[in-house]
Amino acid sequence: MSGETRLEHDLLGEVAVPAQSLHGAHTERALENFPLTGEPVQGELARAFGAVKLACALTNRALGVWAGDDAKADAIERACRELADGRLAAEIVVDRLQGGAGTSTNMNVNEVLANRALQLLVRSPARTTASPPPTTSTCTRAPTTPTHGPAPRGIGLLHRLEEQVVALQEAFQAKEQEFRPRGQGGTHAVPDAVLTTLGREMGAYAEALNRDRWRIYKCEERLRVVNLGAPPSAPASPPPPVHLRVVDTLRELTSVGFARAENLTEATQNTDVFVEVSGILKAHAMTLLKVCGDLRLLSSGPEAGLGRSGCPTAGRIEHHAGKVTGDPRGREPGGAHGGRLRRTIAVASGLGSLELNAFLPLIADCLLQSLSLLARSCEILRRSCVEGLEADEERCARTCAPPARPLLRSCRRSGTRPRPRLRARRSRRAGHPRGGFGARPAHGRDVRRAALGRGGLPPGTPQTRGISAEA
Repeated sequence: MSGETRLEHDLLGEVAVPAQSLHGAHTERALENFPLTGEPVQGELARAFGAVKLACALTNRALGVWAGDDAKADAIERACRELADGRLAAEIVVDRLQGGAGTSTNMNVNEVLANRALQLLVRSPARTTASPPPTTSTCTRAPTTPTHGPAPRGIGLLHRLEEQVVALQEAFQAKEQEFRPRGQGGTHAVPDAVLTTLGREMGAYAEALNRDRWRIYKCEERLRVVNLGAPPSAPASPPPPVHLRVVDTLRELTSVGFARAENLTEATQNTDVFVEVSGILKAHAMTLLKVCGDLRLLSSGPEAGLGRSGCPTAGRIEHHAGKVTGDPRGREPGGAHGGRLRRTIAVASGLGSLELNAFLPLIADCLLQSLSLLARSCEILRRSCVEGLEADEERCARTCAPPARPLLRSCRRSGTRPRPRLRARRSRRAGHPRGGFGARPAHGRDVRRAALGRGGLPPGTPQTRGISAEA
């Protein structure tokens, strides 16, 4: 029954634990002490702990720690594999925000692994006096501390994000080829400028994403250096063999080039590497925001906006005064939420004290959230927007179709009277006196006629055929 409990003991006394749960007294006390968010540790982080614990268990077995007790070693290794695969992730129930730099998460993992191993040995999850049962002390016979979880799982999410960035880049490259012949009037900070093509716009987005892809790829070099074997107050003595070999085992298990930090104390104290990775994620988020803003402008309309490309309406739909348009803002990367996560990582990393940062659970949670959020944003932007983009050929042709070039002929100067004077003086200083000479009197009129009348264009040139000068 769901209301049944079992009694477990720790140094503080007895604790009632749900009878069918795999966690124990430490976890139950953590649930009472840290009811902060009401949300458990992310499954990704739980799986990362499973991979680290499995590496430690395999290393201990190779060193003969459990010699003569293969059944117990098999049970612990199988429990670790189940957690690394995600099958036991639901049993890691402590709040994702907690004190003690994540000790509650570490002990929750130890208790779940020990009790799952007892189940595999056909024993009750409750504490037993049978000898020798797997216990939390057995599972912690390895150089693991709460600081070892974020990096392994962060690298896995980095790979997923990189895959989504590559897919989005390739989608823009496909649109670059598709829209290559679609000419359009370009803009400089929104006002009309030189002619370009819609394909060039898509190619520019693809190149920006290519830089982001390279930055994200280099993040792995920062996260692969781990401090396995570094308890917060490690004595200045030679490390035991398990501390030296466990990183090699983790590297073989995950196929990731993990390396042991040269200075374990420094690697445990400082979390600046997570701030650096967060900064690179911020750069990618800004790229996505800029791309989404441009797509929103290009698909604006249908009458008053640019309207040169159309976003598919399968995504977010926005209604304004009877206007229905596909809205790329529905695919922007979390906006304020992503910024809050990155600011939190920076502040929490700077608040570490001496040998250990008590805010590591917060840093890990925010970093993993940022990676997941950006990966999903890239996927949604590609699937729901970019792959369905269509060029408005008629609208593009009206802005730049040769030989008429209505964009040039219908260009008008807007604003108050003094602004053309400023433009004219600036044009002369920049080395374009004739362009500035014709700009001022063209307010509200055809630029070419005004330039011809003021002597800015010589008669008989291709630009002046078929038009008469205006004074």
